[in-house]
Amino acid sequence: MTPPDPATAAPTAPPLAGLRVLDLATLFAGPLAATLLGDFGADVVKVEHPRRPDPSRGHGPSKDGVGLWWKVLGRNKRTVTLDLSTPGGRATLLRLVRTADVVVENFRPGTLEKWDLGWPELSAVNPRLVLARVTGFGQFGPYAHRPGFGTLAEAMSGFAALTGEPGAAPTLPPFGLADSIAGLTTAYAIMTALAARDRTGEGQVVDTALIEPILAALGPHPTWYDQLGYVQPRTGNRSQNNAPRGTYLTADGTWVAVSTSAQSIAERVMVLVGRPDLIDAPWFATGEGRARHADVLDEAVGGWIARHTRADVLAAFEKAEAA
Repeated sequence: MTPPDPATAAPTAPPLAGLRVLDLATLFAGPLAATLLGDFGADVVKVEHPRRPDPSRGHGPSKDGVGLWWKVLGRNKRTVTLDLSTPGGRATLLRLVRTADVVVENFRPGTLEKWDLGWPELSAVNPRLVLARVTGFGQFGPYAHRPGFGTLAEAMSGFAALTGEPGAAPTLPPFGLADSIAGLTTAYAIMTALAARDRTGEGQVVDTALIEPILAALGPHPTWYDQLGYVQPRTGNRSQNNAPRGTYLTADGTWVAVSTSAQSIAERVMVLVGRPDLIDAPWFATGEGRARHADVLDEAVGGWIARHTRADVLAAFEKAEAA
């Protein structure tokens, strides 16, 4: 069967067309989750306070008086203003909820409940609703009452402690890493809840804590600590699992990154930089063995890259099918 030609095929509706989302959240993680749903066709209505709009409107560089970060997060969204703490704002939101599929919010736990807009009230007017709640530490537990931004999650998860040069201070990312991971996770959780709703006819609450998705992104590190008491030290751009791996300066003063997680890639890189003799070393056969000899490998790779321009390095690595 011949697949359809994308150039001539009739346009189809986006996969989330017909889905209505109310975005009550501010700043990054919650709004990003709503943005991602909008990217795939959901009708997203951004609800902002009439006197205190989303602070992301003022974050970062702007053009013609409009924040560009807001332009990224606000894409595919329509905007209304409501003061949810007032009877009128509450009543209007409940009317919107009746025809909504998803509500995304990131108020401090208990805030919606204070306004009589908690899950019992929202689900009473729309039993099929999915309520996604994004906070620093979740709706329950000893830290639930604490405010929490992504920076705290990046620090408390251990990410910052793993990042940076040996012997130097922990390093925080210069962008909203934890928020971005939480936004992606929340969008996925919303779709999971919607799939369950399709089977049961009932909505549910999605409870995202900023610290949990970044903990998952760290991979085995929490388990290593729990089971072995092992805390990985800061290694800069190097890896304890393979080498060569890092950033290297070219002859024309630009930086390139190299990674050799696969044995075949490591071998091709050594041939490319003129050191095929290292492949026969007993320690070269494993990633951990190469990591223990990172100085030797970095000297070989870094020395070769330092003699070539960025364009020549990229062309040579691409031709060699190296990374």
